[in-house]
Amino acid sequence: MKKVIFISFFCALIVCGVSHRADAQSYRTGVGLFIDAGDGRTFVGPHIKHFFSPNNAGQAMILFAGRTTIIGAEYSYNQGVAGAPGLSWYVGVGPQVAIRREDSYFIIRPAGGMEFKIPSAPLAASLDWRPMWALGEYSEFIPGRFGVAFKFTF
Repeated sequence: MKKVIFISFFCALIVCGVSHRADAQSYRTGVGLFIDAGDGRTFVGPHIKHFFSPNNAGQAMILFAGRTTIIGAEYSYNQGVAGAPGLSWYVGVGPQVAIRREDSYFIIRPAGGMEFKIPSAPLAASLDWRPMWALGEYSEFIPGRFGVAFKFTF
């Protein structure tokens, strides 16, 4: 576990080091499909990402799996990768609420990943690591969660 966190942190530092003065925003708003997978269930649902400024964005989603619905919002800091048009990295965090028939619980979701906006098309895709810290009667931390998003941008 410590090795995974160290390697992820090291990779993030490398990405930060090679990205200087590159704009992250190559679109204003994107709407599409979000897939949250890894340890446990796979959640799927619609999401929207909106840039409030070139580096600051908000994202909202509603995800479904079995009898569970997750509603969430996240803030992310986005930075373009120099020399790679359309490619950017981001880090962020946000709250989510998981609603089940028998109970519900609060989730904290940090996220870090990469996004690619196809320069010649209104399409973007992202991949991120998004560990889950569930807070409730039975709190637990699940590090093995990942997100994949496909967006139509405008």
